[in-house]
Amino acid sequence: MKKITIVGPGRVGESTAQIIAKSEFCRELVLLGIEDGLTRGIALDIQETAPLFRFDTSVTGGDDPAAMTDSDLVIFTAGLPRKPGMSRDELAEVNLAILRTVIDDVLKYAPNAILLLVTNPVDILTYYAWRWTGWPRKRILGLSGVLDGGRMASFIAKETGFSVKDINTLVIGGHGDAMLPLTRYACINGIPIDQFLDEDAIKKLVEHTRKGGAEILALKETSSAYDSPAACIAAMVDAIALNRQRILPCVAILDGEYGESNIAMGVPVLLARDGVERVIELPLTQDEKQALAASAAAVRKNIK
Repeated sequence: MKKITIVGPGRVGESTAQIIAKSEFCRELVLLGIEDGLTRGIALDIQETAPLFRFDTSVTGGDDPAAMTDSDLVIFTAGLPRKPGMSRDELAEVNLAILRTVIDDVLKYAPNAILLLVTNPVDILTYYAWRWTGWPRKRILGLSGVLDGGRMASFIAKETGFSVKDINTLVIGGHGDAMLPLTRYACINGIPIDQFLDEDAIKKLVEHTRKGGAEILALKETSSAYDSPAACIAAMVDAIALNRQRILPCVAILDGEYGESNIAMGVPVLLARDGVERVIELPLTQDEKQALAASAAAVRKNIK
């Protein structure tokens, strides 16, 4: 890609910017914030790591939305983060208002971009970004399953003692307490995890995955997670920027898949140069179908 813009140079945005610059996913990386000096300072700080990390990415920052002009990808990390005891959905009203302003800028300055939503509640923001832009659904996606699945994989590695490099997981549904970790699809080097963990241990892993973000928030108190989300954003950007044709779980707009339409929810998708190439529809058991329907109902209620 020639140009990527990150809107919201907070902790998630800054960590994401460092990884993207270091990985050279684009020639030009722009940070946009509401405080010009602060945003320019963050960009300059990252730029000055270039000789040490050996990258040629140009990193700039500021508060002028025109700086995003002709971006290939816009990453939205702006908004209020969760505080201890808050659900992701409680952030909806204020973060939707922020997104509305940013969408207007994107439509004006980067009308051909792909839009990646990170800010919570990500399902709701992804849905409204799609509605407000009027863009094809392939150009609108959100972060969820890559992060949730990564957390699940780390918990499995810790529980079993096996290398996390051999662990694959899949989490779908809403990005919240109703998310659906598909334990049938979790494996260690191709071997299902139920060969190593009993039913009770797997149930605990599922609950730990659902509460993983809240656990970090409760421990840190002053901020939510940012290193792990940034790494997951970078994995998605890598798939798009380098046209890797990767299957990753993301928040996508559904149009009949899994029996759902007119909703944004976490599902496995094929990510490539144009964004969401297609939604991967998996065969689910009756229990999994019911759990996914319940998760979709929760998302739909919050959208309304």
